[in-house]
Amino acid sequence: MNGGDAYGIMEAQYIRRHHRHDIRDDQCSSALVKHVKAPVNLVWSLVRRFDQPQKYKPFVSRCIMKGDLGIGSVREVNVKSGLPATTSTERLELLDDKEHILGIKIVGGDHRLRNYSSIITVHPEVIEGRPGTMVIESFVVDVPEGNTQDETCYFVEALIRCNLKSLADVSERMAVLDQTEPINRY
Repeated sequence: MNGGDAYGIMEAQYIRRHHRHDIRDDQCSSALVKHVKAPVNLVWSLVRRFDQPQKYKPFVSRCIMKGDLGIGSVREVNVKSGLPATTSTERLELLDDKEHILGIKIVGGDHRLRNYSSIITVHPEVIEGRPGTMVIESFVVDVPEGNTQDETCYFVEALIRCNLKSLADVSERMAVLDQTEPINRY
């Protein structure tokens, strides 16, 4: 399932390379792509902050870290009202600053997202002659009893789309302030 998004050649290659999930029959999985008009280093500086997801995730009101920022560290996230949850406990599974890969797993909370894990990758690209970023987020999650795979994927994809749109908005505002130079100047 890909959330109705058609993948281009580059997107498909990155998904095959970085977004592998072992999926059981009682789970759903998807990958979503967002093109951001901001340089990769700026976008990555927001994505990699496991300790500050509220910088771009609009449903996060607070984040409290347990431990350092290394692999295996845990964060307690408070979720804003309007969602069917108030807290989520998440563990950092992967943080690769060279390849720009972040992996998390939800390990607790008062929600129905069981065995949820996600991978976010950011990749440089050129958009309208300027440095841009392709962001890909994939996930796998159990389908809760009483729901279908389609319903579960639709719900999670809607949250991810909102987060990716917010990431793009925040990154693009920051890029405008930095007045990023075009790649192909004449």
